[in-house]
Amino acid sequence: MARPHPLYRFYERRLAAGLDRRRLPKHVGVLVDGNRRWARQSGTSTEAGHAAGAQKIVEFLGWCHELGIEVVTLYILSTENLKRPAAELEPLLGIISDLMDTLTGQGIYRVQPVGALELLPPRLAACLEDLVERTAGNPGPHLNIAVGYGGRQEIVDAVREVLTDALEAGTDLRELAQHLSVEHISEHLYTRGQPDPDLLIRTSGEQRLSGFLMWQSAYSEYYFCEALWPDFRRVDFLRALRDYASRQRRFGC
Repeated sequence: MARPHPLYRFYERRLAAGLDRRRLPKHVGVLVDGNRRWARQSGTSTEAGHAAGAQKIVEFLGWCHELGIEVVTLYILSTENLKRPAAELEPLLGIISDLMDTLTGQGIYRVQPVGALELLPPRLAACLEDLVERTAGNPGPHLNIAVGYGGRQEIVDAVREVLTDALEAGTDLRELAQHLSVEHISEHLYTRGQPDPDLLIRTSGEQRLSGFLMWQSAYSEYYFCEALWPDFRRVDFLRALRDYASRQRRFGC
């Protein structure tokens, strides 16, 4: 691997020094997109592309830790991705499991899976659930791993829980319908109790959210980067943070 040009290092340091730490996002969400295209462009296998993407996740989380980002949500595997051919999906699930082991061994991140775990292979679902206990005492950042995730499914699951809780409490559903609020739904999302994402980043040049945090992102700032995820650099992240810090957030006002 070629060493970065000295001017690149200078530019990176200058970007980092120029950031107003008071205006950094507390919660950053990332759609880690472009592993397969990176593999095709590199003339390597899809599995190697996913492995490179997993290594970039470890690197990216290190940047977040250094900058004091409190919550990170990574969109790694959607419910639609689970329909991919077994020849691609099985190695990918193994790479995700290995990634979880790596993050656990670092003793930094508090990991929380977000998604429909019942749709995952039992071994991976059990691994993700075990991570919650094994990392609960870590200092942070709080890391949401979106695996088997779909934004529409999350809202459906939240509404289902609202209805189930109401029935168990003996609440009349007509009364619930009259008093149903935004807070009722928010309190039953996968990310309940967490701040909504301030900044959502998508790599690979695609300019859509693909259902990522549909409810939570109502007032998020979006940043789209041309780099494929394995090629995403610290300087790209710093540019995203600089861009975010320059915006005036209005929250609908």
